[in-house]
Amino acid sequence: MRAHHIMANLRVADVDTAKSFYTDFLGLSTEEFNMGWVARYTSPGTGANIQLVTRDATASEDAVVSVLTNDVDSAYAEAQELGFEIVHPLTTEAWGVRRFLVRAPDGNVVNIVHHRD
Repeated sequence: MRAHHIMANLRVADVDTAKSFYTDFLGLSTEEFNMGWVARYTSPGTGANIQLVTRDATASEDAVVSVLTNDVDSAYAEAQELGFEIVHPLTTEAWGVRRFLVRAPDGNVVNIVHHRD
């Protein structure tokens, strides 16, 4: 698998309550999207970003990071071949991403995702 971007998924109680710290104080002022349960904020100058997550809308567990890849199907097959625990199966979600969640050997859950352009 080849990762082309990794984003932290920060667990928050409420996206709108947490938002101002990250947008105003940290300067991540561009809201790329906000679906209520997950939102991404990015610095327009540096591209640094973070995702704020209350609870994953379709998966039974929350991921600590999201790893973007161009070939999520191959990544899924490789994760299965290597015997990693699949926490959420390969799915095309209603909001337009194709993804799966996998548990790393250290216990962390990782969201492996492809955003359709």
